[in-house]
Amino acid sequence: MIRAVFRLIKRVIVIAVLLLILVLAPSVYVEVACRAAPEQQDSNSLITDTAFRRAEANTYLTYPEWHIVYAYEGLANTLKTGDEYAFPYLSSITGFWRSFCELNKEANRHGGGDFATRATIHTIGASFTLEMGLKAAYEETIGRLASGLRGPDKSEQDIFARKMAADYAGFLQQTPWYKYDFDAAVDGLWAQPVTSFLRAWERRLALGAEWKAKAAYARVIAGAVATTTGNAQLRIRSAVSGLSPDQLTSINGVDVVRTGADYVIIETPRYRAFTSIAREIFKAGGGFVEIAGNDDIMISAIRDKDSAGRGGADIRNGSIISRLEREGFGGSRLLVGTQVALLDELMVEFDAAGIRLEHIYDY
Repeated sequence: MIRAVFRLIKRVIVIAVLLLILVLAPSVYVEVACRAAPEQQDSNSLITDTAFRRAEANTYLTYPEWHIVYAYEGLANTLKTGDEYAFPYLSSITGFWRSFCELNKEANRHGGGDFATRATIHTIGASFTLEMGLKAAYEETIGRLASGLRGPDKSEQDIFARKMAADYAGFLQQTPWYKYDFDAAVDGLWAQPVTSFLRAWERRLALGAEWKAKAAYARVIAGAVATTTGNAQLRIRSAVSGLSPDQLTSINGVDVVRTGADYVIIETPRYRAFTSIAREIFKAGGGFVEIAGNDDIMISAIRDKDSAGRGGADIRNGSIISRLEREGFGGSRLLVGTQVALLDELMVEFDAAGIRLEHIYDY
């Protein structure tokens, strides 16, 4: 009996070590193999306030966190017509690390990412890998079996999970994940009536355990952020050309800081709000000269399947850093590096090729 217990403990330890190696291996690969030589950078800047100047490498290293946001968007979209097992979890994991590899090279060329930024990406990447891997293992086996026994009509718990996924994906657009109220989501899940006994209890236990674990982990992360890095800067400054101060202030969210000979310095919110404001600036006939003290930037764009034949395969006003599958939607996501001053011309090129701007990665 004692020997059997020791054998079981040994097997558990071996499995745990192998799992740890599997989760950490991509980080080691990125740090060792995904590097490039630095290139000469222009140090002149119209934005002189150091509080609003950010490292140019950050535009590339901002994407990995958004990859996780897009994964949840894809999962939410999958749940509109299917069940959790239909989402390509493993493809989403490989997309994270493959894109991070290419982006780390670009970051090296533009000054390199600091240790804290890279460590953060490796941490969230390991967490994402573990989470998606466990979800794949469960949803493609027990979850698939439970949904099959349920039949084609979704349970109330399935419907709630779909709504929660959409709400969570929207929440992540502008707010860190660890501020989401997972405890309330668990309460809402359990409050749903039981219309399919087996599936109802399977969802209550599986999703309830997942969300409770996230709630506990979120409290840990929130405490760590508060004591180490503090709150992120939520405002950003840019130099814009082609529009007057009055035209710019007519755009919701834009504050004029000062004017120059042929440019206007504006202050706006960051993240998804910044991308929306940039669209309004392009629509009004304006363009950017500089963003956060930088003249290079990365954006992501969506090429749907039905637009694949329009336009050329290459982009003239930028360079494609990585092409990724858009899990949960179909089509592809392009990560494109370009000069800030060419953003408006790139938008015109996108329109002609049937490509949609998704996000501007504002450092």
